Amino acid sequence: MAVDYAVIVLYLAGMLAMGWWGMRRAKSKSDFLVAGRRLGPAMYSGTMAAIVLGGASTIGGVGLGYQYGLSGAWMVFTIGLGLLALSIFFSARIARLRVYTVSEMLDLRYGGSAGIISGIVMWAYTLMLAVTSTIAYATIFDVLFGLDRTLSIVLGGVIVVAYSALGGMWSITLTDMVQFVVKTIGVLLLLLPIAVIRAGGFAEMRAQLPDDYFAPLGIGGQTVFTYVLIYSFGMLIGQDIWQRVFTARGDKVARLGGTAAGTYCLVYALAGAVIGTAAKVLYPHLGSPDDAFATIVRDALPVGLRGLVLAAALSAVMSTSSGALIACATVANNDIWARVKRIAELRGRGHGRDEGQGQDQNEGQDQEHDEVRGNRAFILLMGVGVIAIAIVLNDVVEALTLAYNVLVGGLLVPILGGLLWKRGTGAGALAAIAVGGLTVVGLMTALGVLANEPIYYGLLASLLTYVLVSLATKPTDAAVLAAWRERLAGAPEQEAPAPPPVGAAAGTSGDTGR
Repeated sequence: MAVDYAVIVLYLAGMLAMGWWGMRRAKSKSDFLVAGRRLGPAMYSGTMAAIVLGGASTIGGVGLGYQYGLSGAWMVFTIGLGLLALSIFFSARIARLRVYTVSEMLDLRYGGSAGIISGIVMWAYTLMLAVTSTIAYATIFDVLFGLDRTLSIVLGGVIVVAYSALGGMWSITLTDMVQFVVKTIGVLLLLLPIAVIRAGGFAEMRAQLPDDYFAPLGIGGQTVFTYVLIYSFGMLIGQDIWQRVFTARGDKVARLGGTAAGTYCLVYALAGAVIGTAAKVLYPHLGSPDDAFATIVRDALPVGLRGLVLAAALSAVMSTSSGALIACATVANNDIWARVKRIAELRGRGHGRDEGQGQDQNEGQDQEHDEVRGNRAFILLMGVGVIAIAIVLNDVVEALTLAYNVLVGGLLVPILGGLLWKRGTGAGALAAIAVGGLTVVGLMTALGVLANEPIYYGLLASLLTYVLVSLATKPTDAAVLAAWRERLAGAPEQEAPAPPPVGAAAGTSGDTGR
């Protein structure tokens, strides 16, 4: 294993070097959080594919293939479908908003009434996504070096926190591109054909396995439907995904690059299911389906290539972990801490609209430097928290399901409603977030975290609440909608009219967040 170890160590050292190099480019808040909004189609599509295809898509995707056959591709397939829908129908409008977080979008659309509550929900989601990705290091480093669980989590987590904090989104973009290439070579070009050949080809696989392994819906129609609700819709609204959309240098890049990334996800989904199916032929009695990936890599690949494919699994986990971490830190700093601090300042000195606008207009290089430093500090803080939670948390599937259910049940309707229905109001959005989120949590408590019903009824309750409350309350202020339409049309951020201040005509009592 010495050669394989050398490959892994060189890979990890390269990630840290990329982080150091990215630090030189992160000179402003825009550079640090969204790579200066300058990514072209190649880098954009590669990094987008890297973040959505994590350890669950690689190790878990192969495990589902081992358990259900080709229909095990559905989980990752629905991720690809969600990314395609986001890219084709929404990404251009999202990119033109030129914001940093989903909550800022809600502020623009509803006049500052839903930002901090949606920020808390989004923070919880990104935190749990980062935690579940970090836990996956334990499996990989155990296979690689035989390290115990805690040390594995700390080692992997520290590396990701280090390069993320050094250069922010620039570092993450550079490392994601490397990770995308490593995953493509390791999983698609090496492991896939070798696994099929070792299993005797597709004819032999069909002869040895039940017909259900080759049925399109062998995993179950209800399971596929639930995947669509959780993962496809989750792709439409997640801060970690939107923050990558914000890195595109224009509408066309966001649309075409995202479409290419979504298509890649569909191919990756099928590849993982085929590898898992081949592993079922080779190792029919594994203790856990999730052991299929590591087992077939260990036994089927020669020295050197084995290290490269294990690096591919490590890169899959790292790309999702780093993307979730910077999203978590961005939301914590910009949507929660900054709002709380500003509210305290306004109460301390009296809040006038002119004063707030004057502060925004007079931002200079010193403030940009302070914002970079502040966001870097939040990445370190959130990173320490993520590592600590990952050490004490055991059930990854339940944690990830909880995160996606609360995200989709609480935020899907207000976000898509804001993009598609002009009659939606801030009161309707707030009520939908509260009712949808509480319904999901309540039903998961009663029926179990992994039950299908919570997301079904949570979405229905959120939709009905949003529509009924919006129709029963005063329409969103015309000035807010005008500012929203101008920003959607591509007006520069400094020229777009700001939402009304606290307690203005929109009839809200929250902070505008702008």
